[in-house]
Amino acid sequence: MTSIAGVFPVLPTPFTPEGPPDVAAFLRLADFALESGVDGVVFPGMASEVETLSAEERAEMVAALGRHLGGRTTFVVGASHADPAQSAARAREGQAAGAVAAMIMAPPGCGQDVAQHVAFYRAVAEAAPGVVIMLQNAPAPNGAGLPPEKVAAIAAEVPAIRYVKEETLPCGQHVTRILAAATTLDGVMGGAGARFILDELARGACGTMPALELADAHVALWKAWQRGDRAEARRIYTLTLPLLAFQMTFRVRATKEVLKRRGLLTHTGARAAGPKLDDGDLAEIGELIATAKPAMTMHFP
Repeated sequence: MTSIAGVFPVLPTPFTPEGPPDVAAFLRLADFALESGVDGVVFPGMASEVETLSAEERAEMVAALGRHLGGRTTFVVGASHADPAQSAARAREGQAAGAVAAMIMAPPGCGQDVAQHVAFYRAVAEAAPGVVIMLQNAPAPNGAGLPPEKVAAIAAEVPAIRYVKEETLPCGQHVTRILAAATTLDGVMGGAGARFILDELARGACGTMPALELADAHVALWKAWQRGDRAEARRIYTLTLPLLAFQMTFRVRATKEVLKRRGLLTHTGARAAGPKLDDGDLAEIGELIATAKPAMTMHFP
């Protein structure tokens, strides 16, 4: 089993002006991730507008990404679905494309019932034997927002669950509590857009799964942390945090606008629900990019 640790950005889905996914632009974004020195990539996830992709679009892009990566970095496939049989099918789809693990969030309908979560993940594991599962614990309404002890209890009952992506607040405290309660896991990844990354790393998180637009900065932060240079890690964090806070509101639209201004994306169209950037927001994001720019190491016109 390949270790999952470090910086694993969730790749966004570019769309053509006509509407379909732009596979060529998508693979160029994957190249940016590779050039940034990431430890792996994730696709599809919430930052990929996964809820808007058809099964056919999703399958095409997962297969294309697997071929393009060709084993050059670690690939984690997003495989969430309310139906465990469909989730397993997506996990197998990713496995066939070279993914080493499947990130899966149980449907919100499982609520806080540990037994329902265990039944869901067991059904996935039985239908996709050999697939390593990363349990994604996200807050409502997308996820159940499980407390850490319940996350640990579920993992203890399903041996296929080897990792957790923790995104419920307070993220840092939850990383601590999951690691204390779970003896079966290989690691807990931070989420929540890397807005709490230093606290998560200080508490033992094995890495972070943010959006893509600051991949080079996040790699530099991770490397500084790994070599014990806490001051440099905090410098980078301080430069990038205002932009990440802005992204919390506008989500993928902010991500795509930053990628466009970095010369990495042409069309910023998005399918996802949520607020759109107006003229004032476009001006503000320019200021925030300027603030974060000293932390970026590449690809800036």
